[in-house]
Amino acid sequence: MDIHQRLRIHDVRVLSDDWYVLKKTRFDWQRRDGAWQTMNRETYDRGNGAVLLPYHRARRTVVLTRQFRYPAYVNGHHDLLIEAPAGLLDQQSPEVRIRAEVEEETGYRLHEVHKVFEAFMSPGSVTEKLHFFVAEVADHMRVGAGGGVPGEGEDIEVIEPGIGEALAMVADGRIADGKTIMLLQYAALHLFGPP
Repeated sequence: MDIHQRLRIHDVRVLSDDWYVLKKTRFDWQRRDGAWQTMNRETYDRGNGAVLLPYHRARRTVVLTRQFRYPAYVNGHHDLLIEAPAGLLDQQSPEVRIRAEVEEETGYRLHEVHKVFEAFMSPGSVTEKLHFFVAEVADHMRVGAGGGVPGEGEDIEVIEPGIGEALAMVADGRIADGKTIMLLQYAALHLFGPP
């Protein structure tokens, strides 16, 4: 049965549209046994995004960022969050947006970018779909210091750990960002051969 035939939306209310849009929806869902069940769900719509892992193949390193993330802080992560460069699409294609984000955050102007997959990161409440990319970088591609856009509240440090160190940082909890963990696992499996 088509999913549209199993869903009856009754009411959608906007609860907040200050930063992004938070809605509450009341709907009926037809269960697998044919029974209809009424549910209420809140969805947070912040738009779709893109994330990219820059890597130096010869040096066996990855380029990551470190910055303060208030939502992680209030959930007990009392350190700066280490992440792959990422950002919202803002009505642009994923490829165009991720190139701009990487240059703003890390200072690297990318040549080729390779899309590896798409994923919903928190589909129980957040509508965002992320487009995941990788790109090889070289020293001559560094056109700035990075650091983000201060006017947008960004205060980003650029780090370049080896792939082995980055994976160890995942294992010991220093890297706790899901999108970054996914890209590091991809890199370990597909970009870097055995040491």
